[in-house]
Amino acid sequence: MFYEPGKTEHGLPYDPFKACVIPRPIGWISTLSPSGTANLAPYSQFNNLTFDPPYVMFAANQTPSASQKDTVKNVEDTGVFCWQLATFELREYVNGTGEQLPSEVDEFEHVGLEKEDSVLSFVNVRMDVGVEKIPVPMVKRSPIKFECTYYSTLRLPGHPPMGSADVVIGRVVGIHIAESVLTDGRIDVAKTVPIARCGYFEYAAVSKVFEMTIPGEDRGLLAGLEGSSKGNRGEFEGDDAKSAAVPGETERR
Repeated sequence: MFYEPGKTEHGLPYDPFKACVIPRPIGWISTLSPSGTANLAPYSQFNNLTFDPPYVMFAANQTPSASQKDTVKNVEDTGVFCWQLATFELREYVNGTGEQLPSEVDEFEHVGLEKEDSVLSFVNVRMDVGVEKIPVPMVKRSPIKFECTYYSTLRLPGHPPMGSADVVIGRVVGIHIAESVLTDGRIDVAKTVPIARCGYFEYAAVSKVFEMTIPGEDRGLLAGLEGSSKGNRGEFEGDDAKSAAVPGETERR
């Protein structure tokens, strides 16, 4: 089959586009409004962009009423946000925080999630007695969390009410990793079991991985593929030298 989106019919009972691009990591984004209300929402159009320094992005379609999502408003107003890994254990909370709720509702409280204060991400909230610096809350039970500073927004035009999207880019300035999900110095997918968005209303749980190394002896390229900032800067020493070695010499750390 072949069809032109928006021009010709695909002839299927369900639109196939999102089911073609799978699996997609979930951007479980927490923010704080300028008035101090916490917000937590999942975005299935999320990914990392580069690693040295690390940047991430998430795309937020407009609401059914053709307005910007609260997450985007908060990020643009405050300049900070946090990301948390969406795991199989927390799947019902991830789903619950996707509900369209009024801006004054705290999704953490709405679904019953315990908060954890961020370390670097603060919002100046105007109180009755003045301005108070309040940390952006994070999901305490999520094993991996990023603290991010706002970089830019790219607006993609689309058909109303929800077609337009705000692509928000942020720089990762702090990373939290629970010791319990590490094995031999590496994040163990079997311990985190992240969930990913598929098509329609389907999700996948990632619990099994395999390794492949691109052929060649370019240590810089291999360091980039691994995401090693030290390797990218030519600091191949110790374990970084092992991870940037030629194929066949890569060792699990």
